[in-house]
Amino acid sequence: MNPITKLLKDKTLHRNLCLIDGEWVDAADHNHMAVVNPFSDEKITEVPVLTAEQVDKAILSASVAFNSWKSILVTARTAYLKKWNDLILQNAEDLATIMVLEQGKPFREALSEIQYAASYIEFYAEEAKRIYGDILPSPFPDTRIFIIKQPVGVVGIITPWNFPAAMLMRKVAPALASGCTCVIKPDKKTPLTAFAMMELSIRAGIPKGVINVITGNSGEIGQAFTASSLVKKISFTGSTAVGKLLMKNAADTLTRITLELGGNAPFIVFKDANIENAVTGLMDSKFRNAGQTCVCANRVFVHSSIIKEFSINLIKEIKKLKVGNGLDDNDIGPLISQEAIEKIEHLLSDATRRGAKLLRGGKRHKLGKQFFEPTVLSGISPDMEIFSTEIFGPVVTIVSFSTTDEVIKLANDTRQGLASYFYAADMNNIWKVAEALEYGMVGINSGAISSAYIPFGGVKESGFGREGSRYGIEDYLNIKYIHLKNV
Repeated sequence: MNPITKLLKDKTLHRNLCLIDGEWVDAADHNHMAVVNPFSDEKITEVPVLTAEQVDKAILSASVAFNSWKSILVTARTAYLKKWNDLILQNAEDLATIMVLEQGKPFREALSEIQYAASYIEFYAEEAKRIYGDILPSPFPDTRIFIIKQPVGVVGIITPWNFPAAMLMRKVAPALASGCTCVIKPDKKTPLTAFAMMELSIRAGIPKGVINVITGNSGEIGQAFTASSLVKKISFTGSTAVGKLLMKNAADTLTRITLELGGNAPFIVFKDANIENAVTGLMDSKFRNAGQTCVCANRVFVHSSIIKEFSINLIKEIKKLKVGNGLDDNDIGPLISQEAIEKIEHLLSDATRRGAKLLRGGKRHKLGKQFFEPTVLSGISPDMEIFSTEIFGPVVTIVSFSTTDEVIKLANDTRQGLASYFYAADMNNIWKVAEALEYGMVGINSGAISSAYIPFGGVKESGFGREGSRYGIEDYLNIKYIHLKNV
């Protein structure tokens, strides 16, 4: 029996074929790629590498389905989404198990992510009813001016491996709620979560062709999205380099694009901060998903007067972390690949060579494979590669600072501008720092800021556009102006 199905209550949730026009399909030439468990490094299953013709068929299927999906009553779209949300929550444990096996994160984190993913469906099921237009005062005689909003059309969705459910639903839910249809390319490392969730979309009654899920060559699928005249919008979460390439290619067809790219989040602890709360917030931010999140703390700036006390408290909490198989009761699972481990080792080597001090960890975990010790590094300076690089691992880098102006300059010294965090008590300082930080999101005295209710997104080379909240549906809509004369 497959290593996934033997752990599932509903064994039919294990799907390893692509979904095109309501049918589960294999690659036309029977070409496949392996999905590997990062804990055991064993192959779980194989998924199709679709041909170019099959990718085009998925896009065409979504285009045909758009003609009817955009026209159904909003109450019907809401009902479909609510049913889907219910099914996801009912099957949350199975979905979390699938995620752990292909992605590695601890089960309770995976379960929390499934619930978080479902919250986007619930939110946008209601938001679909609030796509309002306007009637404007007319500057012309005998004329009325109306503004309406209409869905853009087919959306090409590309999602990452680190949050295979949440990043998916943060895009699919507003797309469907607005009346758009989708072609989804999940990351090749974690396609099974997407397949399982789409199996539930079928059970929810969402019509065929409205959602299509494809796997295969990432570059070729991305090129198909940007080249197709049928794809009207692309939503991508991933690396800055790939985001730039998609944007460049999308220019040829002027395809609308939303990009949520890399981060280099500062986490600032001022001298009047509650140190215990700041350590708790850092633990929440840094070690979720073994540090493999785009919004996790990447550079920790601590006021020089409290840096010793802060470091002692932080290490005390880190010692409590349990590392191991995500299916067991652990806090940190394996990293996604050997390349991820090697990247961290390179960054640590460069930092220590330039004078950084290792306070804890710093090497591969005794479990071997793709596990890395929770690590703390102090004495970080801007000349070190780790200061400007998204670590994507369980490594805390501590930077000392003395003044507010100094730390603001250091925090903003990056090409990225996704998330930022700081802990402080003085309200004058709080407002000054919040407004000065060049980031799309600012968490104050909190290390966990994500929700379906907030506009998630960044500035600078962290991309543009927003996902979540009422703002998140706007990128899936066109504004149409209607001029009516002879009233």
